[in-house]
Formats: sequence, C-alpha cells, structure tokens
Amino acid sequence: MATATLTSKGQITIPVSVRLALGLDTGSRVEFVDNGNGQFSIVPVTSPVIALKGMLGKPSKPVSIEDMNRIIAHQGAGKR
Repeated sequence: MATATLTSKGQITIPVSVRLALGLDTGSRVEFVDNGNGQFSIVPVTSPVIALKGMLGKPSKPVSIEDMNRIIAHQGAGKR
C-alpha cells in the first residue's frame, strides 16, 4: 500500500506507483471524490478535445492556405 505524509503547507507527494497507475504527469490535475465515511478517491481530471473549441477565437479575416504557406516559408518554420 502506498502512503504519503501531509506537510505543514497541506501538501502531499503522490507516490510514484499511484501516479503511474493513474497516468499522472507534471501539471496533471486530480479531483478528490467523496466516497462517504471519510474516504475519498483521487480521480484524474480529463477534458475532451471538444472543450478546446473556441479557445483562440476566430481570426479577424479568413486566411487562405496559400497565405499560410507563404508565412510559414517566410518565418522559416521548423528551424530552431
């Protein structure tokens, strides 16, 4: 059984075996679900791809594929 210790700041480190089993990585979010009787489940928070829709807003004017290709070529896409 995996265990963790609560710090004075109210933080815990989730043991590696639990992180691996839940598929958690740096920046992952978890939800604490109350199961009753003082027990909680830790559930990874996942969002469907559709949740990203509208995140960037619409461009002020349409951009053609030709314009995109020209800008990419001009900016040297792929060069680091």
